[in-house]
Amino acid sequence: MGIGMDDELTRDLADLRTYGPIPPATPRAETVARLAQIARDVRMRDAVMIHQAGQGHIGGDYSVIDILVTLYFAVMRYDPHNLTDPERDRLVLSKGHTAGALYTTFAALGVIDPAELTTFMTPLSRLNGHPARQKLPGVEATTGPLGHGLPIAVGMALSGKLDGSSRRTYVITGDGELEEGSNWEALMTAAHYSLDRLTIVVDRNYLQQGYPTEVTTALDPLDAKAAAFGCEVSQVDGHSYGSMLDEFARSSASGKPRLIIAHTTKGFPISFMSGQVSWHHKVPSEDQVRQIARELEES
Repeated sequence: MGIGMDDELTRDLADLRTYGPIPPATPRAETVARLAQIARDVRMRDAVMIHQAGQGHIGGDYSVIDILVTLYFAVMRYDPHNLTDPERDRLVLSKGHTAGALYTTFAALGVIDPAELTTFMTPLSRLNGHPARQKLPGVEATTGPLGHGLPIAVGMALSGKLDGSSRRTYVITGDGELEEGSNWEALMTAAHYSLDRLTIVVDRNYLQQGYPTEVTTALDPLDAKAAAFGCEVSQVDGHSYGSMLDEFARSSASGKPRLIIAHTTKGFPISFMSGQVSWHHKVPSEDQVRQIARELEES
């Protein structure tokens, strides 16, 4: 199913190559190179999918894709073909408006058939504008109302601790959604119960819908605030696979939940999207999709 572009861009969304999780014994340099290739594929398909659908949140998708790809392909312990295993690691995408990034990552994993990407945002599709747990295997929580994902993840992590399980819970939040008070209540609860198998990743791109976060409600010093609420806090380049691999490999040394501030750029790495708040919810034109393809190849 083409979308009226040049041959190299009219390939079906179904042509997305699928990759399995990267084996733990893979040499580091090879792991980093494979993550970079997977992320390029995911970004390209995300652009085509959103162009075809005529809606989506491509700026935020591109901000979070490197984090998602690193976690799903090289960090988390789970079987993409057995997503009901009670001992699987969980990931909650609290910033649910970047569902496109999640779906294209799932397609690259083989969790869903890449051909299903052509249904994004169509009536009765499983690929809603926000991920729905009832519709799609692999979605651990229905998210969209911002500020809900972290409290849900805290409950999952507490359940794992009560079960005596080694499974880990990851949650990715947007920085703008940290203006919701429910997140800070959740952090206090996580610290109270010493949920050291909970990892919170903040997609810190400094932009939310319409304005910079620091103009709307200043979050900085975010690290000091999170530490005051009982978290073990660190910071990382959210577009550096090697740095993220190192950071995710560390366990909490303090018995506290971990909060990682991942510094990212909205629209990364595309020149006309990077750092532009206007790309929070915007659809790339045909020419812009071609430019995205060129820039991804050059990167």
